[in-house]
Amino acid sequence: MVSARSDRPPSRAAALLAASVLLFAALFGAAGCGLLSDRANAETVPGVTDKPCPHAVNRHHGCIYLGTLSDLSTGPFSSLGVPLTRAERAFWQRVNEDGGIGGYDVDAVTYVRDTGYVPSRHLAAYLEIKDRVLALAQTLGSATSEAILDDLRSARILAVPASFQSKWEFEDVILESGPPYCFSYMNAVDYMVRQGKVRRVMSVRFAGDYGADGAAGARIAARAHGLRYKDVQTPQGQAAQGAAVREILKWRPDVVLLSTGPAENAAIVSQSVAHGFKGRFLGDNTTWNAAVMKTPAAPAMRGHFLMLASWKPFATDAPGYTAMRGALGRVAPDDTYTAGWVIQYPLKAVIERAVRNGRLTRDGLYEAMKETSFVDYEGILPAAAGDFSGTANSAAFRQTVIERPDATQYTGLKVLTDYFTGQTAQRYRLDAPCTSAR
Repeated sequence: MVSARSDRPPSRAAALLAASVLLFAALFGAAGCGLLSDRANAETVPGVTDKPCPHAVNRHHGCIYLGTLSDLSTGPFSSLGVPLTRAERAFWQRVNEDGGIGGYDVDAVTYVRDTGYVPSRHLAAYLEIKDRVLALAQTLGSATSEAILDDLRSARILAVPASFQSKWEFEDVILESGPPYCFSYMNAVDYMVRQGKVRRVMSVRFAGDYGADGAAGARIAARAHGLRYKDVQTPQGQAAQGAAVREILKWRPDVVLLSTGPAENAAIVSQSVAHGFKGRFLGDNTTWNAAVMKTPAAPAMRGHFLMLASWKPFATDAPGYTAMRGALGRVAPDDTYTAGWVIQYPLKAVIERAVRNGRLTRDGLYEAMKETSFVDYEGILPAAAGDFSGTANSAAFRQTVIERPDATQYTGLKVLTDYFTGQTAQRYRLDAPCTSAR
């Protein structure tokens, strides 16, 4: 039996053996750590823990934390932010109930923050949670997302935007779904030209990148068709749309393309129609909320408004829609739920690829995103919508669905077209954000 302590110095052979052991450890220890799964090192990865999520479905799993920065109370898009966030939460709950991802559940609840669509609040909330999340499952708004973009880049934190400006096609840390605003508005002009005589096109929009991107697409398409074009900025607030309405009545466009919130949309359409305007209004997903059809604006919206949808309505018969409705449970039908659900698919695909690559880290997600050329949207979007591996020009999704308000439909919208790309969007070369086009 060897004593626990000896005063006799070790033999030369023993010393050489000990040195060899230390050298082996020095040479191969780091490599050995690299062979360990990310699960073993989870505590060192921001937003990934070996401990279960607070409300884990799978109690033996670790936890991936995702952040959400949305407009949930007082901002102009709160009527959108609330259902977006609820659908996002339902999406990841379904993932967890299906077994999670690579031995982890996903928490999209703990780090939800209301930023009110105010860039400074958005930035402050982001800085509060950034070291506790692996990625952002939602950052609502264009100007607000711009406020955190530099830090997203430097930290290589992937973010899912609840906005659709063409600039996102050029950002490696942004996981966008659906067509950029500018392509939707190109498709709008092309669609209206096909419907009949159009001579004048007007954009009425919020200031900033959200409104500017849609207006750029409208301007590009109007120029392609030889149409007269006018751009009008309008402030936020339902009661602040008088000047925009006066511009519409004065200039008498055939088509008005709106880039506002739902309340501003309803005010502009209803007030213009009340004063005799006969033209057509079109607006993207951000301008629409089904609740508008329960207000006095409903008749004007029904007769004069068309929506430029990035996907089909809530009640569509496809696997992804069925899964969404089941996960949400009993809710008032709202197509904003569809948006919140759809935009999570790319992040799920990237996390799954990072797990397969054995790199569930921010850098691992960043590299996985660049390898992703297909996202399974479960039939909600065409296959072309999920390519993050190519250039902006080759990968950008350009298809739009045209819908109109219809009280006989389950969510108040009737589909007029399938996914389509007009000739302007089809021919346009996206070498820079649309707002840079002159």
